[in-house]
Amino acid sequence: MPTTRGRTGRRPAAIAASLATLLPALPLLVACQPTRSSPSLIVATKSRIDSLDPVQASRIGVMQVLSGLGDPLYAIDGNGRLEPRLATALPQLSDDGLRARIPLRKGVLFHDGTRFDAAAMAFSLRRFMAIGTLGYQLSERVESVLVTAPYEIELVLKRPFTPLPRLLSAIFLTPVSPTAYRRHRDKPLNDRFVGTGPYALAFFGGQQQRLTPWPRYWGQRPANAGIDLVTLSNSTALFGALRSGEVDLLLNSGLEIDHQQALHRDAAAGRLREAIGPAQGITLVSLLSDQPPLNRTVLRQAVARSLDRATIVRRVTLGLRSPQRQLIPPDLPGSDPSAWPAYDPAKARVLYREAGYCQGKVLTLPLTYRSDIPTDRLFALTWQAQLRRDLGDCVKLEVTGMEATTAYSQLDKGALPMLFYDWVGDYPDAENFLMPLLSCSKAEGDRCLKGNSVLGGSFWTAPGLEEELQRSSQVDGPERVALLVAIQRRVAAANPYLPVWLSAQAAWGGLGVSQPRFDGSGRVLLGELRRLPTAAGARLP
Repeated sequence: MPTTRGRTGRRPAAIAASLATLLPALPLLVACQPTRSSPSLIVATKSRIDSLDPVQASRIGVMQVLSGLGDPLYAIDGNGRLEPRLATALPQLSDDGLRARIPLRKGVLFHDGTRFDAAAMAFSLRRFMAIGTLGYQLSERVESVLVTAPYEIELVLKRPFTPLPRLLSAIFLTPVSPTAYRRHRDKPLNDRFVGTGPYALAFFGGQQQRLTPWPRYWGQRPANAGIDLVTLSNSTALFGALRSGEVDLLLNSGLEIDHQQALHRDAAAGRLREAIGPAQGITLVSLLSDQPPLNRTVLRQAVARSLDRATIVRRVTLGLRSPQRQLIPPDLPGSDPSAWPAYDPAKARVLYREAGYCQGKVLTLPLTYRSDIPTDRLFALTWQAQLRRDLGDCVKLEVTGMEATTAYSQLDKGALPMLFYDWVGDYPDAENFLMPLLSCSKAEGDRCLKGNSVLGGSFWTAPGLEEELQRSSQVDGPERVALLVAIQRRVAAANPYLPVWLSAQAAWGGLGVSQPRFDGSGRVLLGELRRLPTAAGARLP
């Protein structure tokens, strides 16, 4: 589903008030002293955490916390390579590709002291499939989970699925202790987490989570004495807290673009440390393809050539995003950076005229943007002005703001001709970007009646497309790459979605903290962070 990233702004005086709400748990923050004696590192974000149960996980902030508390079966390193974690090797597939046996690590303990084994892994996967918010990620592909040995599980697949190891790297599949969750087999346990990760949960609240190193961790121990993850109410509070030295590390979720640009400049000048994660967010416009006027392919093709990405991205994101002409992030196999047509107002004019416009008749396009995200409004107004300048005699944009949650609820009702929103994959594979936007389980010709294409707001499909999507997840190597590229080109020709820009997670730290790094799934490696003996708590001018 689309992601929600609301942001608000307040004056700098509100910083102290935001921090003061953390008084019981973080007394050092309230004092607003740039030099702090706490051994824990303070990591700030705008993402409020209401549950740490993996079955409830769906947002970036929760995934970040879970990455410190739990282990996946596999992990993806900063270079995009798979490495076993709780598994000891890649899945062993049967000849028909329908059974995947996974050997598990021995000597691993949950935070309650109980043993991790195949029964515990099977319990967690079955629980996730049954009640997980993202349970469909597994249940749509896995028929059953079997325990075949004390430290071996077998996944019985509904069909061959090549990206299986990457799916199993998703942190929401981290195992939980069957002992601790026995009474929550069929319901969430929101305010606790008992997993196998390098940190144990010492305190949980919506605005703070305290993580302390787990002394019996099977792997490399954290380089710090603990992590306090805190939520501040708005971008101004987050920005001011980092610059004053009140927090050690700041994640970009919830930061407005001008604040991100200022921090980027501070890092370039050597006043902060900056880390950029892998680009895994696609911001796009959905085009309702089963109702006039955008049910006409020629008009969708015209719209595709009417977007001046370079100018819009420069003005709206201040150069911190990259123009995007595909649905797959460029670092993933199957990427085709020029799949969608480039900005070409002359060709767009030809297509608008072919559709009967530009000669005294102007096409009105209603665009909805998420009103609680300032960048969205700026995008809408900038594109509106660009169309007025370049193609004003052919097309005009009517822009309307709508709160994000309300907008998402309207997508599958066919109520929004065009919506500007973003999609962030749950794990880094092309399948997790194409299937959620294009898959269709019931269709009439080019119209999708049921499936992800409906949920994405385009209602578009094409004969044979679903079979191509399924096949792209069953083959590997060059054959898969070629098929993914062909699918993207086919979709681009119809333009049910208009990719706009690409985004990545970012983090900024003070000079008193080691250089942050991201893993291949877009999460900061919390265990690597350490306090440095010099320049600790430095306050920016």
